[in-house]
Amino acid sequence: MNHLFVGAVCALVRREGRILALRRSARKDAAPGIWEAISGRLEPGEEPLEAVHREIHEESGLAVRVDPRPWAAFTTDRAGVPMLIVYYVADWIAGEFRLSEEHSDGRWMTAEEFAAVSPIPRLVQAVREALHSASE
Repeated sequence: MNHLFVGAVCALVRREGRILALRRSARKDAAPGIWEAISGRLEPGEEPLEAVHREIHEESGLAVRVDPRPWAAFTTDRAGVPMLIVYYVADWIAGEFRLSEEHSDGRWMTAEEFAAVSPIPRLVQAVREALHSASE
């Protein structure tokens, strides 16, 4: 029985009714070229909240306020290995995002724009809910 399970985080960074969407580099081994949000795997010994702060810094350079309560969590499969993704919501405070080497494009999108380009239904659902909750 395989007991390996990958832990990952995803940051839904909001700004003025939009989410930061990033297009994965064509050089990535998993899902090259897809549109996603800031995300990444946990490092050994790292807590999910620590990981989401690190990923936001590495992949965007933005100043944000992260809600420390997980927004959602979903399981998926990454190259045949089960993966748990813990989602967090973050609100933009300052700065312009900069692309990391992991992404080839990035832009602020509405929920509808994101739904039109992202092939990940659970991520699209989380983006819709995160943007809707910000408008309440």
